[in-house]
Amino acid sequence: MSFTRAAFAALLATTFSAQADTISEQPYPGTIVLKVDASNTAQQIFRVRQTIPAKPGKLTLLYPQWVVANHGPSGALNQFAGLKASANGKPLDWRRDPLDVWAFTVDVPADANAVEVEFQYLSPVEASQGRTTFTNDILGVQWQSLAIYPAGYRSRNITIQPNLTVPPGWQFGTALETASRTGDEIAFKPLDFETFLDSPLFAGRYFRRIDLDPGAKIPVHLNVVADSPEQLEATPEQIGPHRALIQQSYKLFNSKHYKHYDFLFAISDEFGGIGREHHQSSENGVKSGYFTEWAKWEARRELLPHEFAHSWNGKFRRPAGQDVPNFNTPLDNSLLWVYEGQTQYWGAVLAARSGLIKPENTRDLLAASAARLDNVRGRTWRAVQDTTYDPIINARRPQVWNNWQRGEDYYQEGQLIWLDADTLIRELSGGKRSLNDFARGFFGVDDGVNVAKHYTFEDVVAALNAVQPHDWATFLRSRVESHGPGAPLDGLTRAGWKLVYTDKQTPFLKAQEDLSKSANFQYSLGFSVGAEGKLESFIWEGIGFKAGLSGNSTLLAVNGRAYKPDVLRAAITAAKGGKEPIQLLVKKGNLYTTYAIDYHDGLKYPRLERIKGTPDRLEAILQPMK
Repeated sequence: MSFTRAAFAALLATTFSAQADTISEQPYPGTIVLKVDASNTAQQIFRVRQTIPAKPGKLTLLYPQWVVANHGPSGALNQFAGLKASANGKPLDWRRDPLDVWAFTVDVPADANAVEVEFQYLSPVEASQGRTTFTNDILGVQWQSLAIYPAGYRSRNITIQPNLTVPPGWQFGTALETASRTGDEIAFKPLDFETFLDSPLFAGRYFRRIDLDPGAKIPVHLNVVADSPEQLEATPEQIGPHRALIQQSYKLFNSKHYKHYDFLFAISDEFGGIGREHHQSSENGVKSGYFTEWAKWEARRELLPHEFAHSWNGKFRRPAGQDVPNFNTPLDNSLLWVYEGQTQYWGAVLAARSGLIKPENTRDLLAASAARLDNVRGRTWRAVQDTTYDPIINARRPQVWNNWQRGEDYYQEGQLIWLDADTLIRELSGGKRSLNDFARGFFGVDDGVNVAKHYTFEDVVAALNAVQPHDWATFLRSRVESHGPGAPLDGLTRAGWKLVYTDKQTPFLKAQEDLSKSANFQYSLGFSVGAEGKLESFIWEGIGFKAGLSGNSTLLAVNGRAYKPDVLRAAITAAKGGKEPIQLLVKKGNLYTTYAIDYHDGLKYPRLERIKGTPDRLEAILQPMK
């Protein structure tokens, strides 16, 4: 029997619709027992066993597809292996659903009341296989890769009791509550499956726990794992801004929506970098030097404020389209410019207010972001609203022409939109109100409640109007659905600043560029040059693009001299106001080509410049709250 494409799509839609209609509101009978052995540091293999209560008949088990806080169907099914099922010690055959490959079905025999399942999660051992979550010294446990669950029930109505074996002597941090530890075997208290998957764990050979709110009834800890014990060393002067972050967040949101909060923080050159929010914790990973080279890595310190703000925005208050029954139901990402965009704004603000990043360096980061977005040519065909679907469309893979395709711009463009809203409230109210008042009213409700409270676009508009009457629906829609020209920079102007380009970088942005081993020529030649001369970050129809340059190319020489960033900078400066083109020797594959770049406007680097005679609202925004 053959199907047309339309008939197949209709069948698929009917299948998903039928599954949605059969979700029970009752608690799943019994408690799932999960045992994960994560002690194999040599091969980074997780071995999983589950006991799942079951009644005789058909049982469908699901491997989580829509990863917590990853905004897309990115569950690591390709690293799931060795699935076996049994009941009463006898093996059971399993079948994969041909239309939903994340679903597995077994027939439970009449004399059984549970199914035993075992499998392995094969953690990546090379960068080409995915993010490294297991090294000789650090372990990251993301439960969505290590558990399957029964279909037909809301995940919050399924109870699970997790157990974990860690490498010998390793310590750990997690939002899960420990029932007992015997040697290296840890038993956690039973909890619902939804909260369980939202409660990852970091463990390490080298571990330190720092109290960020000493004496508080609701504790907050920074759980640090690292490649070496030296990387754990933090001075009181370094810990101080992290503690200030907690207090500034409480003053902003005027509430706490967790029983306790645990930052899981890895400082490592081997463990994969990450920033992922959870309701009572967050996963954070940076390269070595966070404490030991404190001044050098200042820009990294925006990570923890961003993820902490997510406990209020994204976890406690969530878009209504993300109120789904389980982890195999698609998410509606259309309000990510609130979920992530406003969090991007608060992350930058809280980093400055707490002292983690200097206000002047926050301005530089804002200038860099504004300049990039103002030069995004893909805006002409794709509004930032549509980029909220990018985690689903692209699954966060590298793009060929990012400036034209657009990636997840709702983060940084959302930041500009919420700066615009903040400064407008301040202007309309004569400085009496601000987006701080929105934060208290919107995220500060139901203090002490840690159950998600969902919202719609209309709820956001109503909360803004409660702070300052205005046509906020039109204000927001016109910005998220705009095609430009240019990025929404009205907030900068109203804040008393404007985006300009000069022939010298600010010291802070130059330092960040040097650390990344790249050189930014996007606003002059229309591209950047990465490590080892790789051409990247092209501006669509920019100077370099029009000359015929593309990615997967290496810049070898400039005007006959071996390429170095300073050599190209000098060539651009020398060509300013002249007529002779800049000669670039480029290798692509086995082909060597010389390109004549006819550009004579000099170096251009972004920075913010004060608008004379205007109030400095940005300075007011970045000031610590009293």
